[in-house]
Amino acid sequence: MAIDVQGKSALQLAALLQAGLLDAIELAEATLSAVDTCDDQAIFIRTTPERAMREAHDASQRLRSGSARSLLDGVPIGWKDLFDLEGQVTTAGSRVLASSPAAMRDAAVVARLRQAGMVTIGRLNMTEFAFSGIGLNPHYGTPRNPHGQEIPRIPGGSSSASGVAVARGLIPVAMGTDTGGSVRIPAAYNGVVGYKATSRRYPMDGVFPLSSSLDSLGPLCRTVEDAVLVDAALRGLPGPGIQRGSLRGARIVIPSNIVLDDLEPAVAASFEAAVERLIGAGAIIERRVFPAFDALAELTERHGHLVNAEAHALHLARLNGPEEANMDQRVVTRIKLGSSISTPDYITIIQSRSRLIAQTEDLVGKDALIAFPTIVQVAPAIEPLESDINLFFKANARTLRNTPLGNFLDWCGVSIPSGPDRAGMPIGFLLSGLSGQDERLLSIALAAEATIRGE
Repeated sequence: MAIDVQGKSALQLAALLQAGLLDAIELAEATLSAVDTCDDQAIFIRTTPERAMREAHDASQRLRSGSARSLLDGVPIGWKDLFDLEGQVTTAGSRVLASSPAAMRDAAVVARLRQAGMVTIGRLNMTEFAFSGIGLNPHYGTPRNPHGQEIPRIPGGSSSASGVAVARGLIPVAMGTDTGGSVRIPAAYNGVVGYKATSRRYPMDGVFPLSSSLDSLGPLCRTVEDAVLVDAALRGLPGPGIQRGSLRGARIVIPSNIVLDDLEPAVAASFEAAVERLIGAGAIIERRVFPAFDALAELTERHGHLVNAEAHALHLARLNGPEEANMDQRVVTRIKLGSSISTPDYITIIQSRSRLIAQTEDLVGKDALIAFPTIVQVAPAIEPLESDINLFFKANARTLRNTPLGNFLDWCGVSIPSGPDRAGMPIGFLLSGLSGQDERLLSIALAAEATIRGE
């Protein structure tokens, strides 16, 4: 195969496949070979070569006969280890689930992308039970951020390997989950695009949960255009109906409280430079205080975090049994924080959430988007966070400072690279929409991507 497929976007590969310049079988073989020979073997927990070659063979026949199922027919994809793949155990980045029964069927979203013709390459590494923004995994290894090679740096979590696999060009698309930033954080740290959908946009059947109230799904990919293609397939549509919008006259609101506090200088400079470019392209920028942000901080201080309460309920039996000793103790410590959240606390949090969502919708208005830095810092080094648990929790809190706001308020969001800093480390610009405004968000993100990147 004369064509170098590594690092190409899903749309670029799709164009080559549709034109007959690339065969789906050759593409799958090249992808599996690149994964097998990669110098970072912590990216994939398990590859699925038999399934990949079977799906690639079927895609090749369809493409040759002119009966492609979608624009993504034959394009490779990797799945975070939370998604059921028929015949395999979903281990959620943990050793304690290794003896669980194999999945009887694909998760609903896996089935939808299979129906669209995408080729499953394997299961991607992640933070155990999806409960950290850093991305460390003591069981399967920690995938290394491909940037800043002089010092191994964190990938971000919890969809850690999803970000790394796309950034390294191994696969064009990786599916992740996002409960507090787990798609957008690794996208920002690794310099790729990460789209978190509104929580009910895709079915959750066959996806191992963390928080039933906050869990959402989304792809990590190379471009917003790729995210739009995957979104259409995930909704069972024959093709994308979302069109590129216009930045001229687009309202973008920047919160003036919390999300811009204590930014690394390079992050602040990158964000403000991107804002100036958006203004130059015709966007209308407004800066406002978001009372819901301060109210949420007070709510969690008094009653606890919603994700902790639901994660504790989910894993209570494991924490009370022998499995706890075989879990990442950083994850265990965070889950146990939910033990102090009472039923009245939980009800107060849920009721307050509905009120704060409505309050923010009234403040922003349905037509506006919200912008702020995805993360307050660039990816720090791995080793200090592995050796110092207090430093780990401090870095995890900083990493998770901005993105969980969107989960609690049920926003959709796209992290787009706006860096890098002087050391070559990526910086993410987070563009968000209110609940259910995914089409509006993706339409404007298509128009804004090159401007945000500074291209």
